[in-house]
Amino acid sequence: MTRPRKELISVADTPYYHCVSRCVRRAFLCGKGKDYNFEHRRDWIVQRLKTLADIFTIDIAAYAVMSNHYHLVLRVNQCRADDLTDDEVIERWRKLFKGPLVVQRHLAKQVLAPEELILLSDIV
Repeated sequence: MTRPRKELISVADTPYYHCVSRCVRRAFLCGKGKDYNFEHRRDWIVQRLKTLADIFTIDIAAYAVMSNHYHLVLRVNQCRADDLTDDEVIERWRKLFKGPLVVQRHLAKQVLAPEELILLSDIV
């Protein structure tokens, strides 16, 4: 049975994690073959990983991008994450997602009801 990430990750035990992602059905992520050339994707993947690592305050300790999978050794930068304000968290998150209505209203400087403030705090 699957478990939520918050039960899988324990920064108190170790801030380092080895992650692997692979293609299925004999698909290729990057590389060259007789009938294909996806080598242009390698740099795109590396740049995207660096962007996401910065948004989520994750340090990339090591990485390897192969033709049909990649490996990452990541370090959760807890100190940097703890130093972020609520607005900084929202700003980083919104680089990828639009966000719920309560977040959008907060950013538009609209007055929020007490229940909405609690919801906003839970989201952040």
